[in-house]
Amino acid sequence: MAILTDRLDHLLGRKTADALEAAFGIRTAEDLLRHYPHRYASQGRELAEKDPPEGEHITIVARVASAAVVKMKNRPGSMLKVVLSTDTQNVDVTFFTPHKVKHAIKPGVRAMFSGTVKYFRGKWSLTHPSYLILPAPSAGSEDPVVNVGRIQGAGDLAGIARASQEGGDGVDMSVFDRALIPLYPATREVESWTIMRCVRQVLDQLGHVDDPLPENIRRERALIGLDEALRSVHLPDTRDDVESARDRLRFDEATALQLVLACRRRDNAERVAPQCPPVPGGIADVFESMLPFQLTDGQRAVAGEISADLAQPHPMSRLLQGEVGSGKTIVALRAMLQVVDAGYQCVLLAPTEVLATQHARSLRAMLGPLATAGELGAHEKATRVALLTGSMPVAAKRTALNEAITGDAGIVIGTHALIQDNVEFFNLGMVVVDEQHRFGVEQRDRLRSRAREGLSPHLLVMTATPIPRTIAMTVLGDLEVSTLRQLPDGRSPIKSSVVPASQKPQWVRRAWDRIREDVAEGRQAFVVCSRIGDGDNGDGQGAFDEKQPETKSAVEVFEELSGSIMPDLRVGLLHGRLPADEKDAVMRDFTAGDVDVLVCTTVVEVGVDVPNATIMVIVDADRFGVSQLHQLRGRVGRGKHQGLCILVTEMNPGSPAHERLSNVASTNDGFELALLDLATRREGDILGAAQSGTTSTLRLLSLLGHEDVIASASEFARCVIADDPSLENHPGLSALMTSALDADRIEYLEKT
Repeated sequence: MAILTDRLDHLLGRKTADALEAAFGIRTAEDLLRHYPHRYASQGRELAEKDPPEGEHITIVARVASAAVVKMKNRPGSMLKVVLSTDTQNVDVTFFTPHKVKHAIKPGVRAMFSGTVKYFRGKWSLTHPSYLILPAPSAGSEDPVVNVGRIQGAGDLAGIARASQEGGDGVDMSVFDRALIPLYPATREVESWTIMRCVRQVLDQLGHVDDPLPENIRRERALIGLDEALRSVHLPDTRDDVESARDRLRFDEATALQLVLACRRRDNAERVAPQCPPVPGGIADVFESMLPFQLTDGQRAVAGEISADLAQPHPMSRLLQGEVGSGKTIVALRAMLQVVDAGYQCVLLAPTEVLATQHARSLRAMLGPLATAGELGAHEKATRVALLTGSMPVAAKRTALNEAITGDAGIVIGTHALIQDNVEFFNLGMVVVDEQHRFGVEQRDRLRSRAREGLSPHLLVMTATPIPRTIAMTVLGDLEVSTLRQLPDGRSPIKSSVVPASQKPQWVRRAWDRIREDVAEGRQAFVVCSRIGDGDNGDGQGAFDEKQPETKSAVEVFEELSGSIMPDLRVGLLHGRLPADEKDAVMRDFTAGDVDVLVCTTVVEVGVDVPNATIMVIVDADRFGVSQLHQLRGRVGRGKHQGLCILVTEMNPGSPAHERLSNVASTNDGFELALLDLATRREGDILGAAQSGTTSTLRLLSLLGHEDVIASASEFARCVIADDPSLENHPGLSALMTSALDADRIEYLEKT
């Protein structure tokens, strides 16, 4: 009798076990059983995705509508042209070795086909797919004849299928003669049907699975047992079986996430942090008295929350989120000065050199004489603001390092260069991370470890990409969340419009004319491109890789504008490949008003503050994600004049990309756009797959659709950890954390 922790080489044989581990990291019986089907095909009803992504490996169930051997047009030989009929559409399939497959691929035959999606003239097809002929629904045979096909040169799938029987008595093909056929995430090396046969073989050998969830919890939430759920999700008899199984396994996933976060919260509460209560008459009070404006009610409320956290003996862990231009930086600066008053240093970590330099310039300007400690005319409460980036001149870098290690600099600003081993701090008390999603987990973790031994610095992370409540509950469950919705007085909402360039070229010309008009009135403009030059993807390509026309580069647009379109205007160029001194010089000139139009890439996405800039044209706007577009347009309209953002696209009205841009143009509500962004990209990315170095994603849990499950699991996890912090009395729940979530995901969440 097998148990969940048994290794697959004991159950399926070495060859199959190695293939599953190489393809999916699956090692044990539980790993395999937690590799759930992503959809099901019904007998008598074929299934295919309507518009699967280019290059994706998919499995479909279809019936052969026609199959004909035809001669190739451009070279000798013939091919088998097949049309598959699915429930939604017809799919073209081509086999270039017709003599090997024509005996099996015949009209009327029903089969599973697995291959890589390729598009041509807007229609997708499969070339050389693997296939498995399915038994007829009415066939009562316990051992129906099944033909497993693999085109030569793509590996021996049939061999893998046979190898799956090495560890036992084998799996008869009646597994495919069911009312519902599960379809699994698969690869060319390990197809969906191979996974299905392996799952069936493991289930046949598996004893009853003990349930880690207490019976009262299952009863309260109407959840079936784990043993029943694992069997039903793979071999269901009805759709109701599938839903009951998914409900239970979804709760497992949410519980695993929340247990990790509950442990993290408890560990954080036991750490010791420097206490930094407000100091009456200190630099923070002096700074606030010098401000030429009043903080908004929202800024004051959030500042109070942060101030109270800093006064505690345990490390603050707080997310400060707010609309673009809502004044997060000044709130963060006020908090840093409270820490400086207590005798500690602060670090502000920015994702790019441009933004780090901008932060240093703006903080020094806001502080004025409070940032010139040691200089003639400095205020008695003054500190210093140091800037450290990777490409700074050696002498300037040495000065900044010295100011950090001696404590002369109360605020140290920089990029990932701050995380290098040679950077030391005199007495680090607080870490502020701007646009925290732009940094890897290990980078943030290393910086937080730079405090004196025995102390953990306070942590404040900021983002102008608002995070919906469900994401905050799931990903940032150990962070308190402060939100700024109110814009400072005098800021007008930005107007946005979409320009379909191919259909309305005159509208593009009008956009350039509008820039001329604004410049004539003494204002400035951004023109943003998705890439720098030929053969590159720019500084930050958008999140969408749809089938699109060739994009325009920043270099190309700069040459056009400065040449034939706007030869009389002062046009600048800014991108990530420029040397640091050139980037800084360009930004200084633009900020000073010596550049009328700045052609740039996404290096200006966050933090850049030029109040005189009123118009932004985003070229190939469909190449950017929703939140990225919202961030970019927040660079204009920061002064007293109305801001305008023009989204130029080659995509035609009615296309998904054009619709996405229209949604962005229709609202300035960052929270509404954050939900749209989540709905249009993979939720696993929200959990930090890119940051943690793993491609793992959520299996069944939807951050948008299952808020009630997340909330219920959070309540359960908090209660369990409060009574049993080490889970010593709940070994089943401890095991659940590592089975419902992969190890890399747990490590990522523990470090976040």
